[in-house]
Amino acid sequence: MSDAIKHECGIALIRLKKPLSFYKDKYGSVFYGINKMYLLLEKQHNRGQDGAGFASVKFNVEPGTRYISRIRSNKTQPIQDVFAQINDRLNGVLKENPDKKDDVAWQEQNMPYVGNVFLGHVRYGTFGKNSIESVHPFLRQSNWKHQNLIVAGNFNMTNSKQLLDELVELGQHPKEFTDTVTVMEKIGHFLEDEVSKLYQKAKKKGYNKKDASPYIEEHLNIKKVLKRSSKNWDGGYAMAGLIGHGDAFVLRDPNGIRPAFFYEDEEVVVVASERPAIQTVFNAPIDQIQELERGHALIIKKNGVAAVKKVLEPRENKACSFERIYFSRGSDADIYKERKNLGKYVFPKVLKSINNDISNTVFSYIPNTAETSFYGMTEAAEDVLNNQKTAKILNGGNKLSTEKVTEILSERPRFEKIAIKDAKLRTFIADDNSRDDLVAHVYDVTYGVVKPTDNLVIIDDSIVRGTTLKKSIIKILDRLHPRKIVVVSSAPQIRYPDCYGIDMAKIGDFIAFKAALALLKDTDQYHIVDQVYEKCKNQKNGDQKNLVNFVKEIYAPFTDEEISAKIATMLKTDEINAEVEVIFQSVENLHKACPNNLGDWYFTGDYPTDGGHRVVNDAFINFYEGNNKRAY
Repeated sequence: MSDAIKHECGIALIRLKKPLSFYKDKYGSVFYGINKMYLLLEKQHNRGQDGAGFASVKFNVEPGTRYISRIRSNKTQPIQDVFAQINDRLNGVLKENPDKKDDVAWQEQNMPYVGNVFLGHVRYGTFGKNSIESVHPFLRQSNWKHQNLIVAGNFNMTNSKQLLDELVELGQHPKEFTDTVTVMEKIGHFLEDEVSKLYQKAKKKGYNKKDASPYIEEHLNIKKVLKRSSKNWDGGYAMAGLIGHGDAFVLRDPNGIRPAFFYEDEEVVVVASERPAIQTVFNAPIDQIQELERGHALIIKKNGVAAVKKVLEPRENKACSFERIYFSRGSDADIYKERKNLGKYVFPKVLKSINNDISNTVFSYIPNTAETSFYGMTEAAEDVLNNQKTAKILNGGNKLSTEKVTEILSERPRFEKIAIKDAKLRTFIADDNSRDDLVAHVYDVTYGVVKPTDNLVIIDDSIVRGTTLKKSIIKILDRLHPRKIVVVSSAPQIRYPDCYGIDMAKIGDFIAFKAALALLKDTDQYHIVDQVYEKCKNQKNGDQKNLVNFVKEIYAPFTDEEISAKIATMLKTDEINAEVEVIFQSVENLHKACPNNLGDWYFTGDYPTDGGHRVVNDAFINFYEGNNKRAY
């Protein structure tokens, strides 16, 4: 991807269903769960490299014994750092107690991080500082086991201020204003309330305080706690949690914006943000890995019984399509097919752009995640060329010599590796001109392949800001002296900010938005910008229900093709000799390629929640007023 964008985050949960001695006997180690968690996080490191965290809970340990362990890191390689620290601690304990090497019961009681249920997280810092305090899992402590709460999530809430105010109304004084803290405190409040009610019931049944704890643990209604906690959440989320006595849960938002998959067999229950991670780490058949339904929670009780329960009423499926375009690992069976189809479905526009001249066109891609959509485009090109070859042979009839037929059949589309991403070049020099020259060399190219009569088609996942295209890629491609450079986006035009976990919060950064503004100026319609601002301001001061995305009016006067053409002129600087054209996927073909991930608000402006519409209007107000800040 030329314009790298970050997104939140990756979660992993493992519940061991057997006693630890089982894993020691079968797999040779009591650290089976720890090792599997390491692999799950490594297989999802694409989802977050700013921080990583790990937490574990032990069952049935004696009072006065630590039963919760947590470790977090925001070092350069956080996953490796977390597990290096865990490994050092465990090896240190075994070194001090060599006679306990095979004593599973002693290890369970005395070694940190050894446990029965584990929670892991990888983070991209899309909001807030990348401090250790921002790294999940978060821990809410208590001397009562069933009131200890550990939370980690892949989420973003659009109404954090409202949630904070609700906590204040409940009499709380949250220590931070972040959506993670407000969410955890919400769950924690209703967890305490549920525990208190169960204690009163136990008391009426004649239980003393000590004996009430097992009763509470057995009857604790996690579904009820989650339902009350999430009542007013507005956002996309896959929220995972552990409770000190051993219950665990993962809750997915009602629109299914953020992903969550789970697998269960006789030995484990596993949850992860991506399906291939579970497949690889546990060698699990793909048909036995389930996607957690919208508005549902996977609840795992301490006794090992796992059940999916409806917590919130499911809404329209708006699973994030960017997961399929770019974020998730392309090794998923369905994502691989979908990305190929994205390349295939955009190809008719490419064919039109090159006037059907496949013979004089070189096809390539921006490394590395666009490679799969490139394969789809190549297959489409081969199909078209085969049809052209068939037509040539049929039209030639008996007049064609054997040599000519062989010549026709031997023609192949020209697929080449043209763009090469160099190792990160650091821009030490503060001078803007010098820095731009360095940025221009972030990519290198393969020489000697492109002829002056050639079209050069290069596909990318998406185009967000267009900065790297303008300052580096198009400049370096032009050195090959093609007749025409065609930049293809396998995604539609990104027109609107995201507020559910992707780092695309400022509308003024988007090349499509800049192109629409430029067209408004060119056509003497810039007064629309002022009108939209007034509508957004009026709506901001009014009822916050059933909000309207007025920013759509910025794009309304123009076709997709007109905006694409304007983007091309903005990306072509004076020193570029080749003709430049930019092609985007259509929203219709995006949905055709990715039929189960219909979340497209960053392309269409159709947000699944009121909070989304509030954010896009606030983002426009910020742009208009010159406030370089997020709208949430």
